[in-house]
Amino acid sequence: MANTEQSHGMRWWRHAAPVAVLLLCMVLLRAFAVQPQLIVSDSMVPTLAVGDRLVMDKLSYRFHPPCVGDIVVFKPPPALLRSVRIPPAHSIKRVIAVSGQEVQVRDGQVLVDGQPLREPYISDSPTYTWGPARVPEDMLFVLGDNRNASADSHVWGFLPRTYVSGKAWLRFWPVDRLGTL
Repeated sequence: MANTEQSHGMRWWRHAAPVAVLLLCMVLLRAFAVQPQLIVSDSMVPTLAVGDRLVMDKLSYRFHPPCVGDIVVFKPPPALLRSVRIPPAHSIKRVIAVSGQEVQVRDGQVLVDGQPLREPYISDSPTYTWGPARVPEDMLFVLGDNRNASADSHVWGFLPRTYVSGKAWLRFWPVDRLGTL
């Protein structure tokens, strides 16, 4: 009888061990490599819509800084928290300019280092004027793709690079919009 109980216990462990390893791997992946994000505002329309779910890559920026055009997820800096009624846990915007670049918004166009930025991803041209200003060291200038309905750098200023949590990498929901960003 003891042999049967021992055999049953070994069989249980044989099935539970892979599940435990899988759960541990999932926890480690989420803590250090990837994290799901839910889009809760329309500031990135048409690229990202309310309800879209995406995967944020938390590793890329440990090896290289964000680049112009990247869509970044970040902790809201104090100036952003003061500029909105309901503070978000995370925000998501597109990097428009990096340290050392001069950025300006005028006549419905974003200019980086005096050159018009080609932006096929925006919903409408900006209706505001901003700058010119040079992006300080270790800072980013970020804007939402829905230029006129986004609390972004044109409202609250430059984003410290240390606030960036990761890069928006893959939209996994809705399925008909599945793909990399």
